[in-house]
Amino acid sequence: MENQTKQKLNRETVGQNNKLPIKIVQFGGGNFMRGFTDYIIDKMNKEADFNAGIVNVQPTPNGSVHKLEAQYNLYTLFTRGIKKGELIDEKQIVSAIQKSVNPYADYEEFLALAKEEELEFIFSNTTETGIAYDETETSYQGPHRNFPAKLTVLLHERFRHFKGAADKGVRIIPCELIEDNAFALREMIIRYARLWNLENEFTEWINQYNYFHNTLVDRIVPGYPKDDASSYEDRLGYEDPMVVVSEAFLLFVIQEAGDLKERIPFHKINEQILVVDDIRPYRLRKVRILNGGHTLMLAPAILTGLETVKEAMDHPFTGTFLNDAIFNEVNPTLGLDETELKDFAEEVFDRFRNPFIKHQLASIALYFVSKFKVRVLPSLLQYVEINNRLPLNLTFSLACLIRFYQGSFGDKSLPLNDEEAIINRFREIWSNEDYHMVAELALSEKSFWDTDLTQVEDLKGAVAKALYEIDHHDMGTAYKNLIQFYS
Repeated sequence: MENQTKQKLNRETVGQNNKLPIKIVQFGGGNFMRGFTDYIIDKMNKEADFNAGIVNVQPTPNGSVHKLEAQYNLYTLFTRGIKKGELIDEKQIVSAIQKSVNPYADYEEFLALAKEEELEFIFSNTTETGIAYDETETSYQGPHRNFPAKLTVLLHERFRHFKGAADKGVRIIPCELIEDNAFALREMIIRYARLWNLENEFTEWINQYNYFHNTLVDRIVPGYPKDDASSYEDRLGYEDPMVVVSEAFLLFVIQEAGDLKERIPFHKINEQILVVDDIRPYRLRKVRILNGGHTLMLAPAILTGLETVKEAMDHPFTGTFLNDAIFNEVNPTLGLDETELKDFAEEVFDRFRNPFIKHQLASIALYFVSKFKVRVLPSLLQYVEINNRLPLNLTFSLACLIRFYQGSFGDKSLPLNDEEAIINRFREIWSNEDYHMVAELALSEKSFWDTDLTQVEDLKGAVAKALYEIDHHDMGTAYKNLIQFYS
């Protein structure tokens, strides 16, 4: 069907005429929110009778909520990737957003949201810099540029309209990628209340009757498929310039406060959404398995001659190596439920195999040493502490990192992309031809690791052995020789 013969996307033509009560206000309607939060709410509406409508608030003056309003706040979501080993390639129309509001064009319409009887949740994704305090926002009168300032006004208007009613507090669930995001947002709200000399009763209402839920979110949402738009448009029977493409992987961990589990039916949809008392172990899980998985396979994969994460997953050596490292050496150090860790790792591996996302290994090499120090080294050290022996996969990964920083392998230059001081120090280290000396100097360099790794029993010898094997055999053989030598 040619584009010019297609109808514009509207609720009548696609049978999405249902009107939903406004239970959610969200700040930010970009790609991530539409492929993550709005998708989740829409799924709960359709599968769990949540019956929740969303109002989408434009967070900046240069937003584009008018484009959503032009097509009745509908859009098409393509979900593509691998889930539990199966290829996922689905499309759906998301209809949970009922209205989009631009506070810079109609501030009174924004303030009126405070009076919504059934409003219960605030979601946000205003980038990591969005949860910040702007001391120049000295006036209560808006519209404000700053997100916490806008939210403070909205909550204060609700407090005044409902006369501080306990049952009119809301649950605030930010999705910005900062640690303790909800607590940080609460602090900003209280600071603005002080700056604007708002009633003490308002601050008490915020603290007593509003719930702030820290979160951990993860999903790649590339957004509109600019490079392949025609292939997506061919699958639609209507025009939709607001198409969003998302991977199949989804992780949403929310810290419990009050009775959130009873208020929102996350458990009734088949997604990895966890409401937990303590979010920290799950943040650790993500750093060690998801981010750590990328980091620990990087150097072995590049030295094998591979270019993408998917190639590394599909390769007989690097795929097996990563699997052994995560399941046998990383997971046992995390102290979480074994089944949860297994399920999470398998979903991460599906994500790494996604044929629709071409993730270059070279892009992961940025600040490689500091990433390894935060994401992988703690697993190595904890494994030694628990088992009193070396984790040989993680040890081999560390040796590959040291070899990577020599800068070339065979006739191929390697994609070094780190601080100049680190690259120069490795150049000095590799001026030595003795592998034991290289291992000694690299492992003892506290500017790399914040500790002297030569104090870890047997680590220096194992790294030296691995360096020798890497330079004298193909990578698979080098790995096997190290394992056999220490077995």
